[in-house]
Amino acid sequence: MSKETEKSADNFKKDREKLNKKILEIAGKNTKRFFSLDNAVYREGELPVKTKELMGLVSSTVLRCDDCIKYHLIQCSENDVSDQELEETLSIAMIVGGSITIPHIRRAVDFWFDLKE
Repeated sequence: MSKETEKSADNFKKDREKLNKKILEIAGKNTKRFFSLDNAVYREGELPVKTKELMGLVSSTVLRCDDCIKYHLIQCSENDVSDQELEETLSIAMIVGGSITIPHIRRAVDFWFDLKE
C-alpha cells in the first residue's frame, strides 16, 4: 500500500471513528443498540470475518454507499481477501444491484488497487 493510500485509509478510519463518537454522544438507546449490533455481527462466529466482510461489501455496493464500500474494502484488505475473491464478490453485487452499481464498482476496484500498492 502506498503511503498516500495508507494515509487515505487511516484518515477514513479516523474520521469514521470520530464521527461515530459524536453520534454516540447524543445517541439514545435505539441508536446505541444498532451500533452495538452492527459491531457484533461482523465478529468471528459460524461465518469467518472474511466472509462477513465480503457480504457487507455486496450489500454496500447494492445500496450504493461509497463510504460503506470503502470501509468494507479496508476490512477485506486486512482479512487477506484475494483479487479473485473480490472480483467474485463484486460480480454478485452487480448481478443483484444491476448496472447502476458499475460506477461504484469502478471506484471500489480503484481503491482496492490503491490498498494493494
